[in-house]
Amino acid sequence: MIKNLFVSGCKPMELGIFKETDHRIDFVKKAIERRLIAFIEEGLEWVIISGQMGVELWTAEVVLELKEEYDVRIAMIPPFENQAGRWPESLQVKYEELSFTVDYYEPLYQGEYRGPFQFRNRDAWLIQKTDACLLLMDEESPGSVGYFYNTAKDKANYSVYFITPFDIDDVVRDMEMQDPKYWDN
Repeated sequence: MIKNLFVSGCKPMELGIFKETDHRIDFVKKAIERRLIAFIEEGLEWVIISGQMGVELWTAEVVLELKEEYDVRIAMIPPFENQAGRWPESLQVKYEELSFTVDYYEPLYQGEYRGPFQFRNRDAWLIQKTDACLLLMDEESPGSVGYFYNTAKDKANYSVYFITPFDIDDVVRDMEMQDPKYWDN
Protein backbone atom coordinates (compact mmCIF):
# COMPACT_ATOMS: atom_id res chain seq x y z
CA MET A 1 0.00 0.00 0.00
CA ILE A 2 1.24 3.46 -0.87
CA LYS A 3 0.90 5.83 2.09
CA ASN A 4 3.42 8.49 1.02
CA LEU A 5 3.68 9.55 -2.63
CA PHE A 6 6.12 12.01 -4.18
CA VAL A 7 4.64 13.89 -7.14
CA SER A 8 6.71 15.79 -9.67
CA GLY A 9 7.00 16.48 -13.34
CA CYS A 10 7.91 18.96 -15.98
CA LYS A 11 8.37 22.63 -15.32
CA PRO A 12 5.89 24.90 -17.11
CA MET A 13 8.30 25.99 -19.82
CA GLU A 14 9.12 22.35 -20.59
CA LEU A 15 5.40 21.94 -21.34
CA GLY A 16 5.30 25.11 -23.43
CA ILE A 17 3.34 26.92 -20.70
CA PHE A 18 4.56 30.42 -19.97
CA LYS A 19 1.63 32.00 -18.09
CA GLU A 20 -0.34 30.83 -15.07
CA THR A 21 -3.51 31.71 -16.99
CA ASP A 22 -2.82 29.10 -19.72
CA HIS A 23 -5.94 26.90 -20.00
CA ARG A 24 -3.77 23.79 -20.49
CA ILE A 25 -2.91 23.92 -16.78
CA ASP A 26 -6.52 22.85 -16.11
CA PHE A 27 -5.94 19.68 -18.14
CA VAL A 28 -2.73 18.88 -16.26
CA LYS A 29 -4.39 19.48 -12.90
CA LYS A 30 -7.35 17.26 -13.82
CA ALA A 31 -4.95 14.45 -14.82
CA ILE A 32 -3.12 14.83 -11.49
CA GLU A 33 -6.44 14.82 -9.64
CA ARG A 34 -7.61 11.61 -11.33
CA ARG A 35 -4.44 9.76 -10.42
CA LEU A 36 -4.35 11.07 -6.86
CA ILE A 37 -7.96 10.10 -6.17
CA ALA A 38 -7.16 6.53 -7.20
CA PHE A 39 -4.19 6.48 -4.79
CA ILE A 40 -6.22 8.11 -1.99
CA GLU A 41 -8.98 5.53 -2.36
CA GLU A 42 -6.31 2.84 -1.94
CA GLY A 43 -4.96 4.37 1.30
CA LEU A 44 -2.68 7.28 0.35
CA GLU A 45 -2.15 9.58 3.34
CA TRP A 46 0.56 12.05 2.30
CA VAL A 47 1.45 13.72 -0.99
CA ILE A 48 5.01 15.07 -0.94
CA ILE A 49 6.37 17.73 -3.26
CA SER A 50 9.64 19.66 -3.27
CA GLY A 51 7.93 22.85 -4.39
CA GLN A 52 9.25 23.06 -7.95
CA MET A 53 7.28 25.33 -10.27
CA GLY A 54 4.80 23.64 -12.58
CA VAL A 55 3.55 20.16 -11.81
CA GLU A 56 4.55 20.26 -8.14
CA LEU A 57 2.83 23.56 -7.33
CA TRP A 58 -0.21 22.50 -9.38
CA THR A 59 -0.26 19.26 -7.37
CA ALA A 60 -0.34 21.26 -4.14
CA GLU A 61 -3.36 23.18 -5.42
CA VAL A 62 -5.09 19.94 -6.41
CA VAL A 63 -4.44 18.31 -3.03
CA LEU A 64 -5.69 21.36 -1.15
CA GLU A 65 -8.95 21.07 -3.10
CA LEU A 66 -9.13 17.29 -2.55
CA LYS A 67 -8.78 17.83 1.21
CA GLU A 68 -12.38 19.09 1.17
CA GLU A 69 -13.55 15.54 0.31
CA TYR A 70 -10.70 13.24 1.26
CA ASP A 71 -8.46 12.64 4.24
CA VAL A 72 -5.12 13.43 2.59
CA ARG A 73 -2.27 15.72 3.56
CA ILE A 74 0.38 17.59 1.60
CA ALA A 75 3.99 18.32 2.54
CA MET A 76 6.38 20.66 0.74
CA ILE A 77 10.05 19.80 1.30
CA PRO A 78 12.24 22.11 -0.81
CA PRO A 79 15.95 21.32 -1.08
CA PHE A 80 16.91 24.73 0.41
CA GLU A 81 15.41 27.99 1.61
CA ASN A 82 14.33 30.66 -0.88
CA GLN A 83 13.99 28.11 -3.67
CA ALA A 84 11.64 30.46 -5.55
CA GLY A 85 13.92 33.48 -5.17
CA ARG A 86 14.74 33.76 -8.88
CA TRP A 87 11.31 32.86 -10.21
CA PRO A 88 8.85 35.31 -11.77
CA GLU A 89 7.13 37.35 -9.06
CA SER A 90 3.70 35.75 -9.56
CA LEU A 91 5.19 32.29 -8.99
CA GLN A 92 7.12 33.51 -5.95
CA VAL A 93 3.83 34.71 -4.45
CA LYS A 94 2.12 31.39 -5.23
CA TYR A 95 5.03 29.44 -3.72
CA GLU A 96 4.99 31.53 -0.54
CA GLU A 97 1.21 31.19 -0.16
CA LEU A 98 1.41 27.43 -0.61
CA SER A 99 4.28 27.15 1.88
CA PHE A 100 1.90 28.54 4.51
CA THR A 101 -1.13 26.52 3.35
CA VAL A 102 0.31 23.00 3.09
CA ASP A 103 0.13 20.67 6.09
CA TYR A 104 3.90 20.53 6.49
CA TYR A 105 6.70 22.72 5.15
CA GLU A 106 10.40 22.30 5.91
CA PRO A 107 13.43 22.88 3.67
CA LEU A 108 16.01 20.09 3.80
CA TYR A 109 18.88 22.58 4.02
CA GLN A 110 18.89 25.87 5.87
CA GLY A 111 20.17 28.79 3.83
CA GLU A 112 20.40 29.48 0.13
CA TYR A 113 21.45 27.24 -2.75
CA ARG A 114 24.99 25.93 -2.25
CA GLY A 115 25.37 23.35 -5.00
CA PRO A 116 23.94 20.45 -6.99
CA PHE A 117 24.50 18.12 -4.03
CA GLN A 118 21.36 19.65 -2.48
CA PHE A 119 19.25 18.34 -5.37
CA ARG A 120 20.90 14.90 -5.28
CA ASN A 121 20.36 14.70 -1.52
CA ARG A 122 16.75 15.88 -1.93
CA ASP A 123 16.13 13.08 -4.43
CA ALA A 124 17.68 10.46 -2.13
CA TRP A 125 15.66 11.77 0.82
CA LEU A 126 12.41 11.70 -1.17
CA ILE A 127 13.02 8.12 -2.29
CA GLN A 128 13.80 7.08 1.29
CA LYS A 129 10.74 8.80 2.78
CA THR A 130 8.11 7.91 0.17
CA ASP A 131 6.70 4.60 -1.03
CA ALA A 132 6.45 5.60 -4.69
CA CYS A 133 6.41 8.55 -7.07
CA LEU A 134 4.01 9.87 -9.67
CA LEU A 135 5.78 11.71 -12.46
CA LEU A 136 4.25 13.75 -15.26
CA MET A 137 6.78 13.13 -17.96
CA ASP A 138 7.39 11.57 -21.33
CA GLU A 139 10.22 9.04 -21.19
CA GLU A 140 11.29 10.17 -24.69
CA SER A 141 11.72 13.75 -23.46
CA PRO A 142 11.82 13.70 -19.65
CA GLY A 143 12.89 17.30 -18.99
CA SER A 144 14.32 18.25 -15.60
CA VAL A 145 12.36 15.55 -13.74
CA GLY A 146 14.49 13.02 -15.65
CA TYR A 147 17.24 13.40 -13.05
CA PHE A 148 14.91 12.21 -10.29
CA TYR A 149 13.50 9.47 -12.53
CA ASN A 150 16.98 8.11 -13.32
CA THR A 151 17.69 7.83 -9.60
CA ALA A 152 14.27 6.40 -8.67
CA LYS A 153 13.95 3.75 -11.36
CA ASP A 154 17.01 1.88 -10.09
CA LYS A 155 15.88 1.68 -6.46
CA ALA A 156 14.58 -1.66 -5.27
CA ASN A 157 11.06 -1.64 -3.80
CA TYR A 158 10.33 1.84 -5.14
CA SER A 159 7.50 2.18 -7.64
CA VAL A 160 7.44 4.80 -10.36
CA TYR A 161 4.06 5.77 -11.83
CA PHE A 162 3.51 8.12 -14.75
CA ILE A 163 1.09 10.66 -16.09
CA THR A 164 1.85 10.57 -19.81
CA PRO A 165 0.92 12.84 -22.71
CA PHE A 166 -1.72 10.20 -23.55
CA ASP A 167 -3.28 10.67 -20.10
CA ILE A 168 -3.45 14.42 -20.72
CA ASP A 169 -5.06 13.77 -24.13
CA ASP A 170 -7.71 11.62 -22.42
CA VAL A 171 -8.48 14.42 -19.99
CA VAL A 172 -8.73 16.94 -22.82
CA ARG A 173 -11.19 14.70 -24.70
CA ASP A 174 -13.26 14.04 -21.57
CA MET A 175 -13.40 17.73 -20.64
CA GLU A 176 -14.30 18.71 -24.22
CA MET A 177 -17.10 16.13 -24.31
CA GLN A 178 -18.53 17.54 -21.06
CA ASP A 179 -18.91 20.94 -22.74
CA PRO A 180 -22.43 21.16 -24.24
CA LYS A 181 -21.01 23.13 -27.19
CA TYR A 182 -18.96 20.07 -28.16
CA TRP A 183 -22.10 18.23 -29.18
CA ASP A 184 -23.52 21.09 -31.29
CA ASN A 185 -21.46 20.16 -34.37
